[in-house]
Amino acid sequence: MHAVVITEPGGPDVLRWSVVPDPECGPDEVVLDVAAAAVNRADLLQRQGHYPPPPGTPAWPGLECSGTVRAVGAAVSGWSVGDRVCALLSGGGYAEQVAVPAGQVLPVPAGVDLETAAGLPEVMCTVWSNVVMAGRLSRGDVLLVHGGGSGIGTAAIQIGVALDATVAVTAGSQAKLDRCRDLGASILVNYREEDFAEVVRTATDGHGADVVLDIIGAKYLSANLDVLATAGRLIVIGLQGGRKAELDLRTLMGKRASLIGTTLRARPVEEKAEIVADVCEHLWPLISSGAVKPIIDRVIPMRDAAEAHRVVEHGDHVGKVLLTR
Repeated sequence: MHAVVITEPGGPDVLRWSVVPDPECGPDEVVLDVAAAAVNRADLLQRQGHYPPPPGTPAWPGLECSGTVRAVGAAVSGWSVGDRVCALLSGGGYAEQVAVPAGQVLPVPAGVDLETAAGLPEVMCTVWSNVVMAGRLSRGDVLLVHGGGSGIGTAAIQIGVALDATVAVTAGSQAKLDRCRDLGASILVNYREEDFAEVVRTATDGHGADVVLDIIGAKYLSANLDVLATAGRLIVIGLQGGRKAELDLRTLMGKRASLIGTTLRARPVEEKAEIVADVCEHLWPLISSGAVKPIIDRVIPMRDAAEAHRVVEHGDHVGKVLLTR
């Protein structure tokens, strides 16, 4: 089969559409004929040599895909050859075929086409596991989402609105903030021009944010603690603004707040299966009803993955960038 391989660590041009071995189907796995994959910032980090795949994972990138079941392992039940599905991967999605643990496979939600479904598994599992399962977002809470125009951001806005939370977002342009408003965000902050902690506190009459979903890391740590409400939950899932910062423990303790740092890719198969099952039970109906929709910025042929990486690195996109076969 063919896959997008990383010839050496570097810029987008190191990506090549090359022949690689076909995947083998383990007893607890299914093999998919890939229809489409989605680009995530983790893929860019892997290409640059900063985020190697877990042991046993294909060397080529791709953390989510959609496709048709090609083969089913001997110990797998519930899936059959020909099923149209999408899947959460540890890697290997930029390819014609991929093997994936059966517990990380999801049905394509009603009302979503097979290609578009490629943009669901990673982003929806990331947001749901952090904002809802770890962050315990509840009706009436204030949710602050950094990077509101990203794939993570557009999903988090819609999930927050669907759960009757007030959603605040940061983004770097008015165009992105307008898109966030269209998705249901009601507190809009241009981080290039405004202090997000001050804006959110003012808009909530001093309450602040009950849950903060942060992709920035060190650069925002102090302001994130400042904006947290009493008993608030700060969830750090990215390090775009660095990884080392001083933590004011007095502020954290005084607010009885929680600081949670998580990743998804490196979790054990069993934990991923639990997240996928919870997403399938509780979030998939919201997608099927249209309350939460996949937001796709553009679709690019898989063999042109270098161009897709340039788009994501530039950062002007809103939602997901897909690679199609």
